[in-house]
Amino acid sequence: MKHLLPLIACLSIYLLLLIACTPTSSTSEATADNRPPNVVVIFMDDMGFGDLSSFGHPTIETPNLDRLAREGQKWTNFYTACSVCSPSRGALLTGRYPIRIGLGPTQPRNRVLFPDSEGGLPAKEITIAEMLKEKGYATGMVGKWHLGHLPQYLPTTQGFDSYYGIPYSNDMDAVEWSLKAFFAEPNINNWNVPLMRNEEIIERPTNQHTITKRYTEEAISFIQQNKENPFFLYFPHSMVHTPLFASEKFLNTSPRGFYGDVMREVDWSIGQVIKTLEELNLDKNTLVVFTSDNGPWLLMQEHGGSAGLLREGKGTTWEGGMRVPGIFYMPETVQPGTITDLGSTLDLLPTIAGLTGAKVPDDRPMDGFDLMPVLTKKAPSARDHFIYYRLQDIYAVRKGDYKAHFITETCYTLDNQRTELETPLLYNVNHDPSEKYDKATAEPEVLKELVELAAKYKNSVVAAECELDKGR
Repeated sequence: MKHLLPLIACLSIYLLLLIACTPTSSTSEATADNRPPNVVVIFMDDMGFGDLSSFGHPTIETPNLDRLAREGQKWTNFYTACSVCSPSRGALLTGRYPIRIGLGPTQPRNRVLFPDSEGGLPAKEITIAEMLKEKGYATGMVGKWHLGHLPQYLPTTQGFDSYYGIPYSNDMDAVEWSLKAFFAEPNINNWNVPLMRNEEIIERPTNQHTITKRYTEEAISFIQQNKENPFFLYFPHSMVHTPLFASEKFLNTSPRGFYGDVMREVDWSIGQVIKTLEELNLDKNTLVVFTSDNGPWLLMQEHGGSAGLLREGKGTTWEGGMRVPGIFYMPETVQPGTITDLGSTLDLLPTIAGLTGAKVPDDRPMDGFDLMPVLTKKAPSARDHFIYYRLQDIYAVRKGDYKAHFITETCYTLDNQRTELETPLLYNVNHDPSEKYDKATAEPEVLKELVELAAKYKNSVVAAECELDKGR
């Protein structure tokens, strides 16, 4: 027996080592939890600050978005980088003001890209998709692009593995562009908009009655196909830009009328995305961001949205044109609450970099700030100011509570009324979000500080060659 003792001892040590080296279920779960986080950015078109029930609309029902705002963070001082489509989209994807990336036009008629435009987002710009591809992410886009329809400017040249959507606004290539056409019974044949998959047109005109439904199916398919890999989904809806369209299931379901019907379908779409993430056990590992490209198109009357208590809308640098809903959702990571600090779509690129460990471009000026400390700890936002550009001009600046206007413009007509102010207007937009009460006389030192901030940007920011002017 004695001669067996060394053998038994060796076997015991071997078994102990084997047990120690065998992964436990908790170790496996930790490995799964440590997988790089996914990112979904949902971007609305022409949806105003007041178009969600969680942001105050009395008759539009958005229960899925309300849940995200309640269980995540609801940002009430969140800004898009421009008050119209193409520049705001380029700024979101690059973290840079439009004037830096060739999307600050010199002429008002070239404020966005059109079907006859020859330009687009320059290839030298680095998008969120390109940044995340360097980290091994699958990248997909579903929805409205509006950053160049020619082959060299499509999403697949800007870091996206796949693309399904329309290349520009859903009112372009119109058979008849008139307010009468917008307000008439929706007819897809009035709008000869192409639907694309990657670089190929697969339908023209796009059946916009079912476009939100089909976008949703594509978004869910992308998530399902990449459930085992880290992914970035950019999901810019083409609604609620006019002309409005909704699936039959949602027609005549909202007390807000047709616009409310369309909003209900978009809210359903977002609910389907969240449901898919939950079913795949990805919800706690996915940051979902929801916001809008600019404020409501007030020219479209009841077919347009609402800025709530904010002044004016799309096309202006009043609060209603550029302050938009901001919602961040990621269970157990984003700490629930209402955030009143400043934030912007410009901040998405550095924030996503902070979440994923991706590298923010360091070879060019960046205009965004990493909001992860706010999302995870409710720390103060690193953003303390914001510049309101229109074309290549600074129309207004905000720092802290105060906002100064140097140029103003209205948006109720096709010909906006531009006014250069001899004396800037000054508003405390935390006290007075409707911008009614001028404080320029009462707060001269505050106004002086904002004038100096505007001069700093004017003297230091170099306008890139304008892509919006090409071919027009």
